Amino acid sequence: MNAIRIGTRGSKLALWQANEVQRLLAAAGHASEIVTFKTTGDKRTDVSLATIGGKGLFIKELEEALDRGEVDIAVHSLKDVPSIIPGQFELVAFLERNDPRDAWIQGSSKSLRELPSGARVGTGSPRRRTQLIQLRSDVEVLELRGNVDTRLGKLRDGQYDGILLASAGLNRLGLAGEVTSLFPLEEITPAAGQGIVGIEILATRDDLREALSKINHEPSATQARIERGVLQRFGTLLDCYTPVAVHAELRGDAVRCHAFLSNLKGDVAIRAMDEGPVAESEALVARVHKALCDKGALALIEPGPGPA
Repeated sequence: MNAIRIGTRGSKLALWQANEVQRLLAAAGHASEIVTFKTTGDKRTDVSLATIGGKGLFIKELEEALDRGEVDIAVHSLKDVPSIIPGQFELVAFLERNDPRDAWIQGSSKSLRELPSGARVGTGSPRRRTQLIQLRSDVEVLELRGNVDTRLGKLRDGQYDGILLASAGLNRLGLAGEVTSLFPLEEITPAAGQGIVGIEILATRDDLREALSKINHEPSATQARIERGVLQRFGTLLDCYTPVAVHAELRGDAVRCHAFLSNLKGDVAIRAMDEGPVAESEALVARVHKALCDKGALALIEPGPGPA
C-alpha cells in the first residue's frame, strides 16, 4: 500500500489529531503523510458558527478532498461530524477517547455559581449555551469563536468573565492547567462524540479498512455508535442549531446513556438517562430516543434562523 494521505484542518488541535493517527499507523506498520486544508469554518471566525452552516463546515472541504481522491482518509473531531453523513462516506475507526467533559475556565478560579448576576460567559455552542442557561439564567451568554488560543486570549483580555471549552482539546494541547473545574455529565452533558477522533473514508475504499482497524479503539467506537445512534433516530430533524447532547458512559459490560435537548431559547429543556448491557446497545439507543420524545423533544426542535 502507498503512503496513506491523511486529510486534516490546519489548526493546532487538528494537527495534533492527525499526527496521532500518523503515529498509530506507523506503529501498525503503515506509512502516511499529512495534507492540510483550511476550511470555511476556520476562515469565518467573525460570525456565529451556526449562522454560516454549523460545525459541518469543518468537515465539508475534507469530504470533498476525499471525493476528489486528494486524500485517503479524513481525520475529524467526532463532535464536529453531523450525525448523518452522505452515503459515499463512512466513519471506520475511532481513537481512544480523551476526557469528554466540558471545562470551566475562569481567571480568578471562581465557579460558575460564584459569578455575579449579569456576568459574561463565552461559548460558541448552542448545546453549552442552553445548558448554561439552565444552570444560571441570570448570566449573559455571549458568542465565542476562534481556536483554543484565541478563546483563552479573549478571556485574559477581559472580554468574558468565564468561558467553556472541551476538556479533551485542552488536554491534547497541554493546556489542562488552564481548567478551573469540569462540569459533571449531569449538569452539562457533552456533545455526541466529544473527546473522540473519528476517521472517515470513501465507503468504496475497502483497501484501507484493515489498516484502520488496527488503530480503532473499540470501547470508544461503541460510545460513538451509541451517542450518534440516538441523534440518528431523529433523522433530518436536527440541525446545527439544535441544542442537543448525548453521552454514553461505559461501566464495565454496561453503559449509561445521558441525553439533553432544549429549545433554542434554553428556557425549556428535557433530560433522559437509561442504562443497560453494552451487548444490547441498540435497544438502549431506542429507549433513550423514546424517552426524549415522550418528554416532548419533537415539540422543542426548532429550525434555526439561518443556513445549517
